[in-house]
Amino acid sequence: MKRKIITTADGSKTIQIEDWNEQYHSVHGAIQEAYHVFIKHGLSLFHDQPLSILEIGFGTGLNALITLLESKKRGLDIVYKGIEAYPVVREELKQLDYIEALDAGDMEHCFFNMHQISWGQPHLILPNFSLIKQQIDFREIADVDQFDLIYFDAFGARVQPELWTEEVFAIMFRALKKDGLLVTYSAKGSVRRAMQAVGFVVERLQGPPGKREMLRALKVS
Repeated sequence: MKRKIITTADGSKTIQIEDWNEQYHSVHGAIQEAYHVFIKHGLSLFHDQPLSILEIGFGTGLNALITLLESKKRGLDIVYKGIEAYPVVREELKQLDYIEALDAGDMEHCFFNMHQISWGQPHLILPNFSLIKQQIDFREIADVDQFDLIYFDAFGARVQPELWTEEVFAIMFRALKKDGLLVTYSAKGSVRRAMQAVGFVVERLQGPPGKREMLRALKVS
């Protein structure tokens, strides 16, 4: 599929898949969306050590980079797993230029290292941040009671409806620890109902710029 780099409304960049007219991040602001959905309404609620995070759609690594920056700022120990079926190439990463956009020049080596490390093995990116990446389909995830927080950042249901089903959210439910959270930019009624059907308690929250709402789901049992 043909991909190109585009600039979003907050000045940060993302990748657009032209055949789908779909982007890796919101056209209303890639960085704004990441902070609003995954940090403000996800990571910020946790203070325990260590914290285990699963990202569904590692993609450009933006969410992982921002989480790395937040782990330094907040003094958090984080074990991070990123799932990605179609990895981004180095030339695309250079064009996205997230290091400059986030004023994170001291993290440039860490960011590119995130993308260069081998798949399927844990790697220490910083003393308080380890990363393992898996190049698999989301439906192949077999973890049980492993994660405190899931960043669900798959492509939208309009283009990949099979990733927003009861089957997939049942896998997410199993992967979370008790009282674990899943956060996503989506607010579709069908997505909320699929989450509820597998046992999640779901709340609608104010969405990032350009979206009225988003969803956060809690595993209570």
